[in-house]
Amino acid sequence: MDRITKSLLDEFSRDYGLNRLGEDDRFEHFASYVTIHRQYSETFDTSEVVLGDKAMGIDAIAIIINGNLITDLDSFNELADEASYLDVTFIFVQADRGSGFDTAKIGNFGFAVLDFFKDTPTLPRNKEIKDAAKLMAAIYDKSSKFKRGNPACRLYYVTTGTWTDDQALEARRANVVSDLMTLRVFRDVSFTPVGADTLQTLYNETKNSIHREFLFPNRTPIPEVEGVKEAYLGFVAAPTFLKIIEDEDGEIIKSIFYDNVRDWQGESPGHVNAEISQTVRSDHKDRFVLMNNGITIIARNLQVTGHKCSIEDFQIVNGCQTSHVLVENEEAVNDAIMIPLRLISTQDEGVIESIIRATNRQTEVKKEQFFAVTEFSKQLERFFFAFPEEHQLFYERRSRQYDSQQVEKTRVIVPQNVIRAFASMFLAEPHRTARSYNLLDAQVGTTIFAEGHKLDPYYTSAFALYKLEYMFRNQRLDRGYRNARFQMLLAARLLYSRDQLPRMNSRDIEKYCANLNTILWDTNSADRLFFRAANAVHKAAQGNLERDNIHTQPFTEKLTEQILGIAAPIRRRGR
Repeated sequence: MDRITKSLLDEFSRDYGLNRLGEDDRFEHFASYVTIHRQYSETFDTSEVVLGDKAMGIDAIAIIINGNLITDLDSFNELADEASYLDVTFIFVQADRGSGFDTAKIGNFGFAVLDFFKDTPTLPRNKEIKDAAKLMAAIYDKSSKFKRGNPACRLYYVTTGTWTDDQALEARRANVVSDLMTLRVFRDVSFTPVGADTLQTLYNETKNSIHREFLFPNRTPIPEVEGVKEAYLGFVAAPTFLKIIEDEDGEIIKSIFYDNVRDWQGESPGHVNAEISQTVRSDHKDRFVLMNNGITIIARNLQVTGHKCSIEDFQIVNGCQTSHVLVENEEAVNDAIMIPLRLISTQDEGVIESIIRATNRQTEVKKEQFFAVTEFSKQLERFFFAFPEEHQLFYERRSRQYDSQQVEKTRVIVPQNVIRAFASMFLAEPHRTARSYNLLDAQVGTTIFAEGHKLDPYYTSAFALYKLEYMFRNQRLDRGYRNARFQMLLAARLLYSRDQLPRMNSRDIEKYCANLNTILWDTNSADRLFFRAANAVHKAAQGNLERDNIHTQPFTEKLTEQILGIAAPIRRRGR
């Protein structure tokens, strides 16, 4: 391994808390992160996609559905029940620390991926591959929702060598693509060899904000507004706009729509998106600029030189539907379609939030959605950061906001996981973290992220999740318990105290959490608590840690009742 790649691997390992693993294992996580990040730019934990020991020919599998990283059947079923379509991408990664590419290894990798999609596989499978295969089968059972085409398949073979376009290597790569296409279950298949130079480039890209340059000649400056550096009104040609919102593979960049409270709604008959699509495909597409409400882009950094605009760290806060319709109908898009554009440069969070509220009022948006994205989240962000450095967490209010900052990335926690951790630990609802997550989401503004709630239990539960994930990542707890990690959060809290839980808006909950924090902050004490929690879950589950057994309300009740009377011995990994 060359010096630069090793340096980046070491940096990644520090940032993601993987230093206790061997170099081979760390390289698998590293390669998986930088390649999957090309398709999924949100914050994610590589332990959810890396397959672990005894995986045959594949080191990581990621499944992206409608812009979401889906890792279990519960999450998929909930998404599929509500979605009008399924846009699926399968990602497979093989990581080899060796300094060259090998035709035999390429062939083995391709055969393993091919075998993954067989009804009767020939290769042995570990538990992680079996779970991924069950998810894959469930996805194809919903093939009637593949309205945008069959799933895409992306293969990445990562080494520390150099891809030289050798004829034998190219032939083997082409054979893998051809073999997978003969299954007739993909709209397209790509096989990307990643050598040291590409690996270094991809890693550096994960740490930088998204940057785009485009021509914006038809613009008018907006008079000075307090809190706004500069702003413009105008219009751009649709092909120019597509270059802003698509990546190098022609895929829409989901993360730039993070602050848009309404995601893509599809093109069902009678929906406004269907009407937009008709206009794009019509002989009157030049009327688009008169009929469309346009796009609002907020950039934290904007530089204007002549007709050229350079934006960095930007969000599209209004125009999500228009953007997706244009991508869906890209073959019909040309310069005749002009897009109304409002471009605003500001770093004032208050200004940003007021614009989001104002520009998203034309369609009904629940008050608690805005509340979750703004007021309470701002408080959490400040509260998490206020702890001493060794105990800090970083609440990610905006997509990728910490990518370019020198922080331990495992301490970055997304809103969804804060909700899950809090609901599991303090509302005793771990069974809803995946299977019924929408029911948790519906509680935002009432029993979760509620006005008047003390912030302490949100930090405590988030920090407990951080510590637990660290134990799994570094193999201090058996990976088999990971399905039950939210159940373990509840178990840990009950084992800490069997007393009645104080009210979330009381001073008593602050004291309660402060005492629990003392345990979680001490590595030995936290380990003992989570070993006991794992033992309690194991006993309540009678050794069956499958999701269908433990992700249920009866299991939560059984676990709770059991803990109220047990004094559990420590159950360490592998015992």
